[in-house]
Amino acid sequence: MSLLRLTFLGTSAAQPTLHRGLSGLAVKADADLLLFDCGEGTQRQMVRFGTGFTVDAAFFTHFHADHYLGIIGFLRTLGMMGRTEPMHLYGPPPARRLLHQAVHLGLESLAFPVEIHELKDGDSVRRNGYTVHAVGVDHRIHALGYVLAEDGRPGRFHLEKARELGVPEGPSFGKLQKGESITLPDGRVVKPEDVLGESRSGRRLVISGDTRPCPSLVQAAKDADLLVHESTFSDDEQARALETRHSTAREAAQVAKDAGARRLILTHLSSRHDTDPGRLLTQAREAFKGPVEVAFDGLTVELPLRD
Repeated sequence: MSLLRLTFLGTSAAQPTLHRGLSGLAVKADADLLLFDCGEGTQRQMVRFGTGFTVDAAFFTHFHADHYLGIIGFLRTLGMMGRTEPMHLYGPPPARRLLHQAVHLGLESLAFPVEIHELKDGDSVRRNGYTVHAVGVDHRIHALGYVLAEDGRPGRFHLEKARELGVPEGPSFGKLQKGESITLPDGRVVKPEDVLGESRSGRRLVISGDTRPCPSLVQAAKDADLLVHESTFSDDEQARALETRHSTAREAAQVAKDAGARRLILTHLSSRHDTDPGRLLTQAREAFKGPVEVAFDGLTVELPLRD
């Protein structure tokens, strides 16, 4: 998997504002396009920010209305565009009941199959070159965070070693780089480890969904390339964060610090911080010394390959 790109489609909590739409995140994982949450108006944001509509699967963190109602219109749009490929929808209970209602809302049936899958903490969805893991988090209802974990990559190919061993250039190089042994004309067997450096770990993207800080998310975000964590409130709204089972910016940053995450992006902002999230950013930076920023609608981030 060469490309791992995020586009923030909606970064507001609970209600849309003039500047921020409801929760939605598009992730381009090589050839795949995934949606994480699909708040009302998500499809318009996809047009606005150029992500395209060729979504392979949608993952829902939970089923508060601001995180999933956009799927109703989006599926209808896909039908009008002539989609025939199946759409896979994933989420915690009661995904089957609620998403079934969403899929079948209205008089017209969809022209393509929609497959609904319920996930629980510890479940995984295998994709081409990566896996999406579900992580139980701490919200008012059943809720999940997600980890997109890229497969590990072979170590760097040492051209001079291959030449010294007499490996002919061409297809043999490719086989070794893919982890396959080859047999030379003189009968000697060259193994991948003879010409490759140490294997390289894949990238890890962690998405918190709506949650209080919790040990499960800290564990899931260990050494993550990027943690996308909700930060609905500031320090002076701590009581409200506890009441609604959300996080403050400082708490989100503490999760990133405890996990050893490499980068933190804050999202899901209360309308109080709509146009001026500076207080959230300041408080987060006091707790987490790595790169941290506040997302805005349309922010696009590409995660580079690990060395």
